Amino acid sequence: MDRPQLPLNALRAFEASARHLSFTRAGLELCVSQGAVSHQVKALEERLGVPLFRRLPRGIALTDEGLALVPVVQSAFDAIGATLGRFSGGRFQEVLTVGVVATFAIGWLLERLPDFTARHPGIDLRLLTNNNRVDLAGEGLDVAIRFGNGAWHGTHSDRILDAALTPLCAPALAAGLASPADLVRHPLLRSYRADEWPLWFAQAGTPCPPVRGPVFDSSPAMAAAAMAGFGVALLPAAMFARDLAAERLVRPFPQEVATGAYWLTRLHSRAESPAMAAFRGWLLGAA
Repeated sequence: MDRPQLPLNALRAFEASARHLSFTRAGLELCVSQGAVSHQVKALEERLGVPLFRRLPRGIALTDEGLALVPVVQSAFDAIGATLGRFSGGRFQEVLTVGVVATFAIGWLLERLPDFTARHPGIDLRLLTNNNRVDLAGEGLDVAIRFGNGAWHGTHSDRILDAALTPLCAPALAAGLASPADLVRHPLLRSYRADEWPLWFAQAGTPCPPVRGPVFDSSPAMAAAAMAGFGVALLPAAMFARDLAAERLVRPFPQEVATGAYWLTRLHSRAESPAMAAFRGWLLGAA
């Protein structure tokens, strides 16, 4: 079936005229005469069989039909421009938008990203960090890295790596901790998962004291509070290896508790694109 010939020049003349509400200013933008713009718009109106502008003594105004057509034409030109802009150095750049929990981004992913971009120069990677609460469809994400048990409704999940939790604190505070029971004397910094400290104390074989420390919505913020001596944080030590190596944080006890893992997730309803497959393969290989 033959596709209809699109009057691109006429559509461009219409879009510019609608933006400026002036054939003269549209002509200046398009580097053609006012008469040429007017002629193109007139030809489009004849083709559609409706007027798109009302010609007024001083300028022009869009008709209802013109108002209905403007957003469609502008959206189409924007999409064309965005696609053309993704060609760089003779290569098409495929956009990949990744949501990632901030702890994993800072503690593991960012230092490894140069390797991914070197291996896949044709992928335009966009990272959006979050506090593990994510809406893949609503936020326009291709994939998301999150912490949990891998069971999220409507998603496919690939396990990346485990991240057991253990107490971390500032060196000065750790000097006074001889056993898990000593934690009762200090604020216990918490995430929004209320069961983490009780699970850790059960693993350590020690009764869990009342947990009254402040609640944080991100592990990096909780770690910063622990480094400042504000209390003891229950964190995935693997994500804070640099801080432990630099002795900004100390791990006072060996006990740890597994409450979940990091997963790469995508919607079942979303077909895996080449960029998504490349990122998944690289990520699982690196982990």
